[in-house]
Amino acid sequence: MQGQDLLYKYKTLTIANKLIVINSVVFLLFFIASFLFNTTTSNLMRWFVLPEQPIEILKQPWSVLSYSFLHGGFMHILFNMIWLNFFSKFVLNLFSEKRFLTIYLLGALYGGLFFVVGYNVFPVFVSKAGYLLGASASVSALMVFAATYSPNISFRFFMVTIKLWQLALGLFLLDLFRLGSGTNPGGMLSHIGGAIFGYLYAVQLAKGNDIGLWFEKAVATCMDLFKRQKSTPFQKVHRSPTKSTKRKDIIVKDERQIKIDRILDKIGKSGYESLTKKEKDFLFKAGDK
Repeated sequence: MQGQDLLYKYKTLTIANKLIVINSVVFLLFFIASFLFNTTTSNLMRWFVLPEQPIEILKQPWSVLSYSFLHGGFMHILFNMIWLNFFSKFVLNLFSEKRFLTIYLLGALYGGLFFVVGYNVFPVFVSKAGYLLGASASVSALMVFAATYSPNISFRFFMVTIKLWQLALGLFLLDLFRLGSGTNPGGMLSHIGGAIFGYLYAVQLAKGNDIGLWFEKAVATCMDLFKRQKSTPFQKVHRSPTKSTKRKDIIVKDERQIKIDRILDKIGKSGYESLTKKEKDFLFKAGDK
């Protein structure tokens, strides 16, 4: 089944590619919805973007994170996803996907916080209204985190060999210049907030202090609560299986694992498309168990 194939391929993606897919799907959904309902994407997204006034945020608290999955145009999402894909490689080569996601989401959180504080503290923004959207703060956090933790990684960039810290510093200074010139000041504030968080996270992590651990625990707690709600509300009484039943279960599990290993070997040698429909269905069902 095509749907099962797509779901399986999505499950096998890296966390960075999953985020790219999610951002792209959200962008397309709002783009199509704006056409169908004969309105603008800005009007549809107003309950999901991050407003600059704290009182407005209280009405839509989810916006402290939801804004980072919204984009105002094709070029906006294109460049954000290109940079996300680029810097994700440096982080995922060293750290788990869980930590990558923590940096990404906390980068959005602190980038949004910096935007709100900036718009309510600095006199130049007092008379201006605005809102925030886009994954730029998250990308900035990943960029500066990678450049701070592994500054001397070298790579080719437009036919020039540079170090990671040099690219990150150049992009950060460009954000400061654009902020001073008045070009998208709200967005630049979020970039800077995300970058500061990425730097502090990397510095503290190098000292053995994980400042993102509280967030990982909070997410894990929410996931546990969600799983409990999905479980059945009543308890079933089961009789203890006999030894012979246990042996049969072990034999069945061993046979299933052998078949899974054979299929995975086939994927490693010939790719996922070389599988038969029966093998794909079996692997998909095995992944759900």
